[in-house]
Amino acid sequence: MTPLRLDIRALAHRAVVALRPDSTAALTASSRARLLDMSYSRLRLSFYMMPLVALPLLIYLGWDPDARWMRAWGLAYLALSLLVHRIYQLYLAEQRLQPDEAMLARWQPRVQGLAWLHGTGLSLGVLAMVPVATLESSMLMYLVMAHVVSTNATHQTPAIGVFLRFFASSWNLMIVLSYWHFPGLWKVMVPLGVMYSLVIYRHALLSHRFSVEQLQLKERSDELAARFLAAREETELALQEKSLFLSTASHDLRQPLHAMSMLVEAAALRNRDEAIAPMLGDLRHGMDSMNLMFNSLLDLSKLEAGHIEQRPVPVVLQPVLQELATLFREQARRRGIDLRLRLPRSAAVVLADPALIRQAVTNLTHNALRYTERGGVLVALRAVAGSWRIEVWDTGVGIAAADRDRIFSPFYRNEHAWRIDSAGHGLGLAVVARCARLMDASLGFQSRLGEGSRFWLGMPASALPAGEHAAPPTPAPSSLVLRRLAGSCLVVDDDPLVTAAWREMLQAWGVQGLFAENSTQAFKLLDCGFQPDAILCDQRLRSGESGFDVLEALLARCPHAGGAMVSGEFDSPELRRAELEGYLVFRKPVDLAQLHGVLSQWLDRTAATLPSPA
Repeated sequence: MTPLRLDIRALAHRAVVALRPDSTAALTASSRARLLDMSYSRLRLSFYMMPLVALPLLIYLGWDPDARWMRAWGLAYLALSLLVHRIYQLYLAEQRLQPDEAMLARWQPRVQGLAWLHGTGLSLGVLAMVPVATLESSMLMYLVMAHVVSTNATHQTPAIGVFLRFFASSWNLMIVLSYWHFPGLWKVMVPLGVMYSLVIYRHALLSHRFSVEQLQLKERSDELAARFLAAREETELALQEKSLFLSTASHDLRQPLHAMSMLVEAAALRNRDEAIAPMLGDLRHGMDSMNLMFNSLLDLSKLEAGHIEQRPVPVVLQPVLQELATLFREQARRRGIDLRLRLPRSAAVVLADPALIRQAVTNLTHNALRYTERGGVLVALRAVAGSWRIEVWDTGVGIAAADRDRIFSPFYRNEHAWRIDSAGHGLGLAVVARCARLMDASLGFQSRLGEGSRFWLGMPASALPAGEHAAPPTPAPSSLVLRRLAGSCLVVDDDPLVTAAWREMLQAWGVQGLFAENSTQAFKLLDCGFQPDAILCDQRLRSGESGFDVLEALLARCPHAGGAMVSGEFDSPELRRAELEGYLVFRKPVDLAQLHGVLSQWLDRTAATLPSPA
């Protein structure tokens, strides 16, 4: 007997748990307020409908004296529905002004009280029907009330406490009143009413749970949407910070490159040893290529940040590949790798952004040299089906089949690459893929593990504009023989390394240079009688002055001099204003051939305006 008794208790416990209303404590106050609003709307509609439901019955009963309580009940419900409508208007007015927590605390007891009132009102209607009820009318009335209760069990249950109060004061009291409505059938009607009560209660709980689950899903989706918006804002902020970092760090990164370029130029011009002249020439080539790559990298960062638009122009590919071969020639020689270049005789022209082409091919060549321990690297250019394809071959470690789908992913490096060289972050091929995507170029590779790889970048062939011809590859500008100059130049720059490089380079060109760190020192030089033929001013000065304002003030004192801005920044309002007003702006590292040409014009112009000696 004991095991059977325990099983019965367990079943009873499970039944109680199954019938227990779900808790809404996990929901936010806004969601719980919405559940209350849904239940209140349904409760209000039920109030409005009861006079309409009672109207046919009152017409049927007519002026029967025994129906006076039923008529009084109908009139009372009509007045009650008008009162409920007024209360609901107050609820809506407060809902627009009060926070959700305050609305719950204030209105939840009121709505629950209205539920008690509505349920009790229905029970009183059943009680008022007893004096005039027949078996048929009682059956009809209980069917109508059962329908009313079941409808509310579907729509009034979002706030389960509201429905339970209505249910307890309506249908459960009607079960008791069935003793008087069905005196001969109450033994059947009461059990049926209890069974229907359990079914309705279970249905109400299921409906309530569905409402709660829907709001929980909405809360999760809102939370995910909020997280997505926060992540997007963080990403946009990160991009802004990245752009700010590039604009801030660009000046500091360009300074040493700018100084090195001028020092290499000065050393090459002063060299008298024929034995080291080729090495200095290669060094000048290397500096030119490094400056080119640095500018290309910053251009790529600006493209990603959306600061500038692409500039597709007709590009002759042979000179680009020759420059890159010169850049990597010494690195290949030190590693004992044979670096070869294979170019067609006819000009290979494509319509693309030169900076993106250089960046992509530079990364492909650098990767090939980096992961090739012996053998060689071939950079080739060939025509394929109306397009030009740049190919980079190597005899390196190759790529395993399992890594082929991830090779262009950022920060990915396979185990063979880590074994050969642990430096780097796996961004080289990701940058190549980004460049190809920006240029709408085709990108692909073939590889055999342990034997080597072949990467290619394909772009549709183009033609030079009418009247232009593809010139043969020319040496880098810095390898040209630059004639000596004569004149004076004032340089405003507060970086000691850059100032020393300016001094050496200007002396090597035959130009007298004086230097100032700020406007005060510059004007002191002018007050001492120095009359410069050219003025070059850095934009960012430690004194906090605007270099462009300093340049304008100096040119106002020296109207015969030529002036230009020199800056390592790529996104500065002052520099944009200078360019809009017609001033020349040199970006660090400065193209020395361009600078030499500009100084030649300014110094020759100044010499032409000076009076000839008697």
